[in-house]
Amino acid sequence: MPKYRLLTPGPTQVPEPALLAMARQLPHHRTAEFRALLAEVFDGLKYVLATRNDVVMLASSGTGAMEAAVVNLVPRGGKAIVLESGKFSERWREIAQRFGIEVVAHRVPWGEPFRPADVAKLLAEHPDTVAVYTTLMETSTGVGHDIEGIGRVVGPTKALLVVDGISGAGVMECRTDDWQVDVLAVGGQKALMVPPGLAFLAVSEAAWRQIEAISRPAFYFDLLAYRKALQKCDTPFTPATSLILALAENLRSIRQEGIEAIWARAERLGRATRAGMEALGLKLFAARPAAGMTAVCSPPGLDTDAFLKRLVARFGVKLAAGQGPLKGKIFRIAHMGIIDELEILGSIAAMELVLVEMRQVVKLGAGVAAASEVLAHARP
Repeated sequence: MPKYRLLTPGPTQVPEPALLAMARQLPHHRTAEFRALLAEVFDGLKYVLATRNDVVMLASSGTGAMEAAVVNLVPRGGKAIVLESGKFSERWREIAQRFGIEVVAHRVPWGEPFRPADVAKLLAEHPDTVAVYTTLMETSTGVGHDIEGIGRVVGPTKALLVVDGISGAGVMECRTDDWQVDVLAVGGQKALMVPPGLAFLAVSEAAWRQIEAISRPAFYFDLLAYRKALQKCDTPFTPATSLILALAENLRSIRQEGIEAIWARAERLGRATRAGMEALGLKLFAARPAAGMTAVCSPPGLDTDAFLKRLVARFGVKLAAGQGPLKGKIFRIAHMGIIDELEILGSIAAMELVLVEMRQVVKLGAGVAAASEVLAHARP
């Protein structure tokens, strides 16, 4: 049986120190010992997310953080602009509509990025907008959006900027405060490398003022309860203790390497991956590729599902399939977390072999050579 190699954009590989931390006996979560650990974790999260603002922690998936970022900010009947570019950014609209919020949806073709100028135009047309919802890395398409540029046009308005950084934060550049992001939603099972079950929200002072000003249809997701608990470095409800122990280990490793070094490493691995795919004659899907993952168009005649299954069976390499209208049309390769150069090169070699086995015309070694060339000339 081949060694399992997880190269999906969530869940990601969990580092061994984090796995071992979860194997230890659990501390009680209402103790000084655990509150000291929470203090370290919250400080580490602020470092990774480049913010001085409060970061709250939810025992939920990233979707829970998204829901909290909607129900706490925009009242029923209020207006929100939602920037849609793929399967996951659609979720902002779906959540907002479920809670009776008026949604102005701005859609771009899947694979294309948002233009800040278009966002500025929308805000001028809808000056009563309470919040703009967008995405850092659209995981379904591999697009990395220009959040810095969007922040520049949203910042001077009354609207709050809310960003789904669930998969992108921690792997691609995201300067929450400097880019004027009011709420950043993050998932633990992506670049933070813990098993699914933790989500986070970095919340600006402007966002807190909005939260305090409206009636919130939430109990578990009432963010004011979390802010009150933060004053004692605590959580309002039972935390996911074992996951927090793992997260503490990962945050220490991230700080040791340095978040900017991690951003640069992911960008370097991304360029190598894309060079390898193009050398095999494969087309990239994203017009503005994200640093954390690469979306690749399946070549004509390839049974994509069979290709992905054979990669796992032959080499233990697990990639992600396309979603929604892209199912069977693309596959997705992550280069985040503890994925390293050797895994990228080895996975490209495995893809080459499987493509040849499936009667695709590729030159063996071409992808590996192209990726190696990038890595050789882009040393850290």
